[in-house]
Amino acid sequence: MENKKIAIIGTPCHMTAAAKMDMFTNFLGESTVNIKIGLFCMENFSYSYMKQLLENYGYDMKDVVECRVEKDNLWFYLTEDRMFKLPLKEAKSCMRKNCQICMDFTSEQSDISVGSVGSPDGWSTIILRTEKGLKLLKNAEKDGYIKTKNLKPNGLKILENLANKKKMKNKEEIMKREHSGRPVLYQRYIPLDDFANEVRECQFEDLKGDVVDIGSCVLCGACVLVCPEDIVKIEDRKPQLKGKCPQDCNLCYVACPRTYIPKDEPILDISKKPLGNYQKIVSAQAPKIKGQDGGVATALLNYALSKKMADEVMVVDKKRDQPWKPEAKLTSNVADVLSASGTKYSACPIFKSLKNRESGGI
Repeated sequence: MENKKIAIIGTPCHMTAAAKMDMFTNFLGESTVNIKIGLFCMENFSYSYMKQLLENYGYDMKDVVECRVEKDNLWFYLTEDRMFKLPLKEAKSCMRKNCQICMDFTSEQSDISVGSVGSPDGWSTIILRTEKGLKLLKNAEKDGYIKTKNLKPNGLKILENLANKKKMKNKEEIMKREHSGRPVLYQRYIPLDDFANEVRECQFEDLKGDVVDIGSCVLCGACVLVCPEDIVKIEDRKPQLKGKCPQDCNLCYVACPRTYIPKDEPILDISKKPLGNYQKIVSAQAPKIKGQDGGVATALLNYALSKKMADEVMVVDKKRDQPWKPEAKLTSNVADVLSASGTKYSACPIFKSLKNRESGGI
């Protein structure tokens, strides 16, 4: 696994965890993640709560063919050409608590961000953030995997407004929690040198107190991946410690996307960069793929595999025994990527799939 290049697709919190692993390779070891494709994400839902809510309306998860968030509704496309829409206001009762403090709508730490907001039906909006992302899209378009067109100004405005809406609303929630004495570390400004000193003695019990117990855990699996003793486990719900942390090991705390994120300088006005840093934004579609919002994410993963830009890709598929419960898996098979296409709106510990490396410590 150590020498393999992996392309991952995931939510903003997954991208933040991957970015922190890149940032702290001296302590966490070299990351195998080579390409980060992030999704637009307003919120995520509890699988068990959503399952129960559907049952309350007489529907079963096993009958769901596709689900989408559009126009203030959560839409469920069912077997036998049936359809059920649930107002987002009602679906909010199933939203995971950690989503209420997330300040990132467009996966700002990714190489490429993908979502439907701002583009016409059947197209995706793509935000290109790094040279690697630009190269991937340019080559994919050249080889016919993707076609692009300019994003219209009003589409960009809609995207920026929605991103700002999430930031402003969740900033209020952060302030509310901190007013009651609950620490909210996510995206708090802290210089890199101070970060190292701050987390030097933070072990799993500190992660549990600062993140897990207060409802900030995103269930990304980063803590599982970096634990050198293999004693941090995510079985069905929250991370748990199945052993004793070795002295001076704080890797789970370092890698977690909900602990401190070092920044060069404080963000004084979060509305000035609602989409984060980027180089280019376009609308895109995958001509050869009939998928959700233009099939762009699927096409990019397939292109990365076909051109050996990635040895394997991490996709989020559905569990066979639990309909629509997401399950991450690594694959080098294009058919697996196609099969896993479509958004799953529940948390998924994607980094568990990468568990197999040695780490050090700060």
